[in-house]
Amino acid sequence: MTLPRTVIRNGLVITAAEEVHADVLIEGERIVALAATGSSAAEAWTAETVYDATGRYVIPGGVDAHTHMEMPFGGTFAADTFETGTRAAAWGGTTTIVDFAIQSVGGSLRDGLDAWHAKAEGNCAIDYGLHMIMSDVTESSLKEMDLLIEEGVTSFKLFMAYPGVFYSDDGRILRAMQRAAGNGGLVMMHAENGIAIDVLVEQALAAGHTDPRYHGEVRRELLEAEATHRAIQLARVAGGAPLYVVHVSAEQAVAEISAARDLGLNVFGETCPQYLFLSTDNLAEPGADGFEGAKYVCSTPLRPREHQAALWRGLRTNDLSVVSTDHCPFCFSGQKELGRGDFSKIPNGMPGVENRMDLLHQAVVDGHIGRRRWIELACATPARMFGLYPRKGTIAPGADADVVIFDPHQEYTMSAATHHMNVDYSAYEGKRITGRARTVLSRGSAVVHEGEYLGRAGHGAFLPRGTSQYLI
Repeated sequence: MTLPRTVIRNGLVITAAEEVHADVLIEGERIVALAATGSSAAEAWTAETVYDATGRYVIPGGVDAHTHMEMPFGGTFAADTFETGTRAAAWGGTTTIVDFAIQSVGGSLRDGLDAWHAKAEGNCAIDYGLHMIMSDVTESSLKEMDLLIEEGVTSFKLFMAYPGVFYSDDGRILRAMQRAAGNGGLVMMHAENGIAIDVLVEQALAAGHTDPRYHGEVRRELLEAEATHRAIQLARVAGGAPLYVVHVSAEQAVAEISAARDLGLNVFGETCPQYLFLSTDNLAEPGADGFEGAKYVCSTPLRPREHQAALWRGLRTNDLSVVSTDHCPFCFSGQKELGRGDFSKIPNGMPGVENRMDLLHQAVVDGHIGRRRWIELACATPARMFGLYPRKGTIAPGADADVVIFDPHQEYTMSAATHHMNVDYSAYEGKRITGRARTVLSRGSAVVHEGEYLGRAGHGAFLPRGTSQYLI
């Protein structure tokens, strides 16, 4: 059987390792060869489909390792389904997501995983994997961790926040880490001291402080740093279990991760575009009725703008290794509004899966990071961290043909009027951006091409993952 062939010509191929003017040959769903543009080898290639990438970058499809499609939270659900969310991701040049299945308290990991398989299967426009949120660490669920790893669900998220919902105490966290140290799993940690935060929430509301900006004020930077420090020490006690701290937002938390890495520990940090480009100024936006800041309520919360320098520095030094979105959108109308008069009832989460690749390219334009570091943070390292490399995250023979032709010069304005996420506002409304995905291939099939959506629900396949390939 002859596989359909695609050639991408005349582009600048950028991976985490190199930049080279090369043509790319795709057969079926895989990349089979690269050759220098204009070389006799490249000129000899013939294909049914040819893309001219002159003046454009040819980059790996983005890997967003932290999304929450259809996530139940605060009496409602995240507004993006697996269908709408993966379609929006593709528009933004992301070709793989790793979402979170949720174990219910009293339920099994298996039941949670099966429920998320049912949500995603047949609905995704791009490939997807799953992490497992452990809400109830018991002898039974600890044993289930081993079974899930065999099935390619190799990372497990625990929460030091949200008492009564997802919260695990230190003893349960330690037990999960000990199990992961033995079975190769990667523990992902939401590091905030939720017990202390609940006290501050209660005190703020009692004082009549109900506006969205108080969400950021009660979730103190020091409580993120304290929880990050505690998680690191528990991982050390657990025999050096690898630890991945999600959505790091505060300078003090970065310092804890940096200190751990200086000791040679397998501790990794992730941040998100909202912490790099937004701040408590957004949480304090009054709007017509003083509630506009609710759009920016997420946890960990947005921080004062001064923290951004430490985050960018962490990204340059690799103390922060991944930029994911924590995409968990709730519409302003009808969902965020559940918290009118009580900030603690505003659903926590923001949209972003469509914006990440472009915002990080803007960081290249602005001089915060280089082009290869952009690809490392957005594609290669998340693929390596979560057992998907080199199938995902690079452009090389044998890799899946997840390829984006990216125009580094196109300018546009971000807006809810033109984005494809199923949410009624943009966190970056009116922001002018330079650089945009123009053609997006998922396993060799065009999903987006020059402003037209060509994808379909069901094209995306579930990705069983290996254990982390990124350990020190």
